[in-house]
Amino acid sequence: MQLDSGAVAEGRVTRVTDFGAFIQFENGETGLVHISQIAHSFVRNIHDHVHEGDLVDVKVLGRDERGRLDLSIKELLEEPEEIPRPRAIGRQSPQFEAKLRSFMRDAKERTTTGGKKPSAATKRKK
Repeated sequence: MQLDSGAVAEGRVTRVTDFGAFIQFENGETGLVHISQIAHSFVRNIHDHVHEGDLVDVKVLGRDERGRLDLSIKELLEEPEEIPRPRAIGRQSPQFEAKLRSFMRDAKERTTTGGKKPSAATKRKK
C-alpha cells in the first residue's frame, strides 16, 4: 500500500498524546494526526475523540522533511456550516473591576513614589 499525499487509508490508533494520535497502517508505517486535524471544532481533549485501538480513516496530507506521514481525520469529515468557536470569557463582575482599578492605582502610586505609600497630605494635593 503506497501512502502518497491525498490518499485515504484505514489505520489503527497506537498511541494518543496531548498533541495528537499516532496511526499505524497495514504496511507497518506510522503517521501522526495532529490535534488540529482531529475535528473542525476546537479539540480541548483529544481523548474525547480517539482512543488507542480505534480503527480510523485518515487522509494523507503529505510527508514532513524527515519523511514522516502527516495525517488528517478532519479532512474526511463534512465541514459544518459554521465552525464552533471556543467560548469566550465574559465580563467580570463590577466588584472585580473596582478592585482591579484600585490595585492598578495603588501599584502606580507605589512605583512613582519609590515604593513608599504617599502620605495623607500628598493624597490631598492630587
